[in-house]
Amino acid sequence: MRDRKASPDAWGSYQARGRRGGQGWWYALGLLALAAVLVVAVGPGRVSAWFGAEDTSALPAETSRPENAPATPPAMKPTGAHPFRGSPAARWADGRAGITVPAARATGWMSRKQVADALADTVDFLAASNLDPAVLRGERPREAIDLINPRQKDIQEFLKTAFGRTPTREHNPLRLFSRFDTSLVQPATKVVKTRGRLDFREGTNGALRVTSDVTFVYALERAGGGVVTRTIVRRELVVNWDDPSKVITEPGTFSLVSFKSTSTNGGCDQKNPVFAPTFDSDRAAGSAEGSGPEKDPYDRSESLDTMKDSDECGAASRI
Repeated sequence: MRDRKASPDAWGSYQARGRRGGQGWWYALGLLALAAVLVVAVGPGRVSAWFGAEDTSALPAETSRPENAPATPPAMKPTGAHPFRGSPAARWADGRAGITVPAARATGWMSRKQVADALADTVDFLAASNLDPAVLRGERPREAIDLINPRQKDIQEFLKTAFGRTPTREHNPLRLFSRFDTSLVQPATKVVKTRGRLDFREGTNGALRVTSDVTFVYALERAGGGVVTRTIVRRELVVNWDDPSKVITEPGTFSLVSFKSTSTNGGCDQKNPVFAPTFDSDRAAGSAEGSGPEKDPYDRSESLDTMKDSDECGAASRI
């Protein structure tokens, strides 16, 4: 399973460091000494937050479902130089680094090494589906599709319709893949921020069942450049790496068990096969998406299983 070339992870990254000057050598020395103590005690990001600056200190990896939504950062608008400013995603990892993979162990029909390979291939699928620049531009996600069991007839029918001339709400490529309307937007940065994790257990017929729950945050600007906005997509995916002696499959592929997703600032037309984000000026003009119940797209404390599948386009508490 690991002879496949991994997909690209991102659409460089940006880091900024600031300095403060002091007036008077002894005063400056004393202030720096105090600051050093504070940094050790609460972390550099917290100190910067006290001065109204953005906290960009990296979060620990997510190993279980969080209990609460992330705190709200200081209200600052994103820019081309700081596309994730004002968002909890400013502290998230870049690309596939934000997806926590548990330690492998022998499970079902698979050895420990086979499980490790299957977990890595599952991350490859997530990257090929949601991080590959070509796929984000709307190209067919060939590397991702190659990882899906070609004998799974219902999924192959879904893919055929989703990438045909007339995708439907039920057969929409956005249900599995992130794609954008490039006539409207372009990436504001090559970086896609991510946060999430994989879990696994033994499934039916000794299969390795892998569950993923990942949120992807895309920073975008109008086609041709300009102001920055963000689109947030959360995906929960369940796959089986089946025992070929019990299930008709192809080596190196998995069977899709279920897939759920929710998107924020991607457009309300559920038949549109690409995300079509709006900007502050659009929302001010009354074309904002979302008139339903308000949701926080950064809140990962609740499973998508608890959310009702609805045609209503909800409002976002933050982007």
